[in-house]
Amino acid sequence: MEDDTKPVKRTPQRRENRMCAVQFLYQWELNKPEQLNDAVRVFIESQDQPRDYYAFAEELIHGAITHIEAVDAEIREHAVNWTFERIAKVDLSVLRLAIYELLQRRDIPPIVSINEAIELGKIYSTPDSKRFINGILDQMKNKIDRPLRSAAD
Repeated sequence: MEDDTKPVKRTPQRRENRMCAVQFLYQWELNKPEQLNDAVRVFIESQDQPRDYYAFAEELIHGAITHIEAVDAEIREHAVNWTFERIAKVDLSVLRLAIYELLQRRDIPPIVSINEAIELGKIYSTPDSKRFINGILDQMKNKIDRPLRSAAD
């Protein structure tokens, strides 16, 4: 019998899906579409792999946007000395994805979400963004009511 409590492994496909989700969230922030489902479908279908490869990205995109008010409230609370409007849109997209995962995706170990967010910040943003992203997520980590290194039951 398999153990369902094993930590989620980081895979290249999951990283690519997170990259795709950040790209869509960035695009969504700049130009919110009237039909979200259509916009996600078109965006995913424009990627390098078949649509089913990006199923995780679609889950993340829909989840982050569905929970945007709670996610943004956390960003506002923890972005000390920063107005929400001043946060770089790419950093905002990375934070929205990570905080959605921390708040809602109990199947993903929090430390994975945090580490992935820092890596995404390195890929898409400025060298200083990793400190900003890490600072906010480090504060969020202290609020998590589950083990940091494994998925919750």
